[in-house]
Amino acid sequence: MGGGGGVLLGMPGPWADDNREPSDFYTSKIGGLPDWPFPAENLAPNLLICGACGSKLCLVAQVYAPISSGTLNIEDRTILVFGCIMPNCGNTPLSWRALRVQKVDSERESSVSTEEVVPSTPPVSVSKTNWLDDDSDEDIDLEALSKALSEAGTLASHSKKKDGNRRSESVVKNSTLVARTGVDMETPVVPCFYMYTQEPSSKDIVSSICSTYSELSVKEEQNCDYNDDEMGDAGEQEVYEYDKALSADRTYLKFKKQLDANPDQCFRHLYGGKPLLATAELGDPGNCKLCGGFRHFEMQLMPQLISFLLDGADDCQKNVIENWNWMTLLIYTCSKSCSNSFDREKSTTSGWIVAEEAVLVQFEKALHESILPGYFS
Repeated sequence: MGGGGGVLLGMPGPWADDNREPSDFYTSKIGGLPDWPFPAENLAPNLLICGACGSKLCLVAQVYAPISSGTLNIEDRTILVFGCIMPNCGNTPLSWRALRVQKVDSERESSVSTEEVVPSTPPVSVSKTNWLDDDSDEDIDLEALSKALSEAGTLASHSKKKDGNRRSESVVKNSTLVARTGVDMETPVVPCFYMYTQEPSSKDIVSSICSTYSELSVKEEQNCDYNDDEMGDAGEQEVYEYDKALSADRTYLKFKKQLDANPDQCFRHLYGGKPLLATAELGDPGNCKLCGGFRHFEMQLMPQLISFLLDGADDCQKNVIENWNWMTLLIYTCSKSCSNSFDREKSTTSGWIVAEEAVLVQFEKALHESILPGYFS
């Protein structure tokens, strides 16, 4: 998904049969429980605690985000975004957290090196080079031959899995983990549905832009045609809405056009690119806590995600989710996607690194203040 490509949109797929059902580390989804590639109890507990109220955070988005760009080639990599669903808590930046989970480089390189090693001893013990042409099979070590063929088949199968479908492996691993630990019933969850990605259509974007300008032109004509005597209540409302639209700054209008072009998009992924801002004001993502390098933009959650969650939420969940007043959540990650400061001997995550990344929140409140009070009401 990452590195060198264009924008990828996260689009809604099927709802989960159960909000707590396990999937796998390589699955992109909204809500539900996170699919850790290691036992969940080995994770540092403070990573999933709300910085505002101290409650447990719930998974909002899990996005499989491999990197294949330049010198970086990381297949086992996922971004997880968590939020707080306690009342009056999801509207502060302290209530949001992003984690980057990936396989440690040294282990991956070691694994690849092991697979590519050529045995120094012949796999079959035979006394003749052309033994198939010999009528006698007394010199053939059939047991060694069988063992060698078995090992060769296993190695080839493992290599195929490594380069091909990793999901089948992770499903087995996660199924075993769930069977051993049981389903987590304590962590709060929001409704779960699965995601697929697609590239934005240029036709949709052009159509959206034309529609926006056409609508503004029609309203402008209507505004010019009205006079004080002819303008009724409906006309006043129309002009008022038009005046509010003109008050919106260019940043939001660009944001709105992209939303209208693909209304169902729940996230946008553009590794190392520029975010789609809802407001011109943008905070500082800071530097990577592991290597000290700079962070760059990787992905953002879009407001339609909230609408889908409300569709699947019960009454209790709706009251909380309705309090989320963000326009977009911007996720900034280490530009090197590093795994520095990883101590394998002290690690409890089986060769996986969990790095806290930056979440910048653009709230609807700030948008109100910069344009007009009640603009989105």
